[in-house]
Amino acid sequence: MQPTEVRRAKRILLRSGKSPFDVFPVEEALDQDVIATNSGNLIFSDASHKILETPGTEVVSNRMRTEAAAAGLINEEYDAFVVPLANAFRPSFEAGLKRLTRLISRLKIPVVVLGIGAQAGLNYNAARLKPMEPAVRDFVSAVLDRSASIGVRGEFTEKYLKDLGFNDVEVIGCPSLFMYGKELAVDKRTPDLTAGSRIAVNGSHSAVQKQGLGKVIDRAHARYRHLTFFGQNLSDARQLHWRDLSHPNAAVTAIPTHPDHPMYREDKVRVYVDPVTWIDDLRGYDFSFGSRIHGNIAALLAGTPATVLCGDSRTLELCRYFDIPHRRIDRLPPDLDPAQLYEEADLTGLTGGHLERFERFTGFLDRNGLENTFTHGDGGAGFEARMKELAFPAGIRPWNDADLASLTSRFGWMQSRITELSLDNAQLKRDLERGTARPGTASPSTSVYRRARRVVGRPIRRALQSGR
Repeated sequence: MQPTEVRRAKRILLRSGKSPFDVFPVEEALDQDVIATNSGNLIFSDASHKILETPGTEVVSNRMRTEAAAAGLINEEYDAFVVPLANAFRPSFEAGLKRLTRLISRLKIPVVVLGIGAQAGLNYNAARLKPMEPAVRDFVSAVLDRSASIGVRGEFTEKYLKDLGFNDVEVIGCPSLFMYGKELAVDKRTPDLTAGSRIAVNGSHSAVQKQGLGKVIDRAHARYRHLTFFGQNLSDARQLHWRDLSHPNAAVTAIPTHPDHPMYREDKVRVYVDPVTWIDDLRGYDFSFGSRIHGNIAALLAGTPATVLCGDSRTLELCRYFDIPHRRIDRLPPDLDPAQLYEEADLTGLTGGHLERFERFTGFLDRNGLENTFTHGDGGAGFEARMKELAFPAGIRPWNDADLASLTSRFGWMQSRITELSLDNAQLKRDLERGTARPGTASPSTSVYRRARRVVGRPIRRALQSGR
């Protein structure tokens, strides 16, 4: 009798800041930047992880490591490299795109790109992308050498790549809205919004400062007592948790994540380092609006109606594809009231067309040799059960500098790292003096040590100097 051959589980390497099952203390999440500068990234990477995890497939996060030197090891240990992306065709990401291309060019395994987008203005003019065309061509060519097609966010990116001569392009939207498979239940829970309604608002620094969103938020803040701003940037989170104002974004004082804004002082601001807590909290809101596409997708996944205020092609094409209620931010009336957006929000196209879009997405996965949990697994039940067993940190709240003692816990992890690394440094110094250190041993004074020394104390000094 022949022995039964044990089939090895398929292993997928996923480009993401962290695994959905990784639980980091807030301080460590902010230090390591597991959100890759924007927590919206985790919405679509967590969804991708869940979708691709089947009984015969293990999904592993690459933690955003894209060194070309790792290609040999990746070829040996993984069966596919899956790359969920957002607005990767933009000048500020050209260097990152080139790094990805160098890695992909050395891979011998399939490489599948989920939902990549080109970023231009609302007029869909791709002229600003002209200088980076060689980098885009190299990236797309490398991907298509290793996959059947490339998945893009929407109509603009599809046309952009086809104009560059690439035909194997499929519009699949973003994986985030398929987190629950063919199910997407979004309903208006109240006939209209009142002063007591719970409203979530989101927005980028540029939308607040340059596109008029700041004034919209201020008016809504005056009218709705339960308005909450949901930030997404790493700099937002550090401002809330540590009052770290070292990032250039701190120059924008009109955004609610800035300590000078009244919503900050009123504890009406949150930033999340895990999508699960973000989505769960949004279930308690009546409506969400703002310029952040994934901030509003998080609301939709929570069943909460949302309207996106589109400020560029990347948000506009995704809203058009998914039929998400939206408005162009450059055409907003000066007296915009979220109640009007709520009244106008038509969710029938979003929910009614979801099944067709889901089947198009899973068809894309099939053509690229990837199984999905909804067709080939348990529909994500095991994933969700495992997530419920984990205790994720709550959303980051503003630190109220009137209570200086409350800051102690926020620096607990950082202070312990300072102590740990200081001891490591002292031991290393002794080993070097004795000649017992291993050749090539580097100082453990890592970036966290330097950042901890820089950040710890600044908010305390500011509070003491102001007499509070």
